Amino acid sequence: MSTLETPEAPVPLEELLERVEPRMKRLLSVFRIPAEDAEDVVQQTLLALLYQWEKVRDPECWLLGTLKRHCLMYWRKHRRRLYSAVDAAILEWLSRPVAPAQEHADLLNDLESLINRLPPRCRALLKLRFGFGYEPPEVAEKLGYRASSMGKITTRCLAALSREMLAAGLTADALHDSSSSTRSAPRGRPAAPDSDPSEDCPPLRTVVRR
Repeated sequence: MSTLETPEAPVPLEELLERVEPRMKRLLSVFRIPAEDAEDVVQQTLLALLYQWEKVRDPECWLLGTLKRHCLMYWRKHRRRLYSAVDAAILEWLSRPVAPAQEHADLLNDLESLINRLPPRCRALLKLRFGFGYEPPEVAEKLGYRASSMGKITTRCLAALSREMLAAGLTADALHDSSSSTRSAPRGRPAAPDSDPSEDCPPLRTVVRR
């Protein structure tokens, strides 16, 4: 006759945290979460565990898996903020005087060269964005994308451009320093071409100087 297994008593939260703390620290180290942000990531993970406490069968495994997911989410949000900063810095930098200094012209040529290295879809999107100042919904309409998908597409293209910029030593800080030295009123939006902007869009240096 087999005996019925007695369910294990739930482990107290304090005991659980003491047991998994070394592994949690290793996870934070593996994902290189900055010390000033690590506490927030851990607190978010613990709050999630408390909300699900009654439903979790293996709190230790669940806690470590959730912490790993939150570490991944941390860097995704960080990258999105970085790409937004690049986007804002380039837009600000392009709104410069009609007769830019030589350094400004050199940076403009570098930016155009980097965009031309990207896939056709990103070239078209970024030339509309930076060459003509289009907002994402307008870019979506021009290129035939769904407006709901523009966030992901724009982020991917900004990510590709950011990688090219970093490889070339052209950072958002460099753009900001260049633009802050010669501020002016924002320029008007030039007329966009009716055909595929990846082929017919005029060079950025030409658009910016109009």
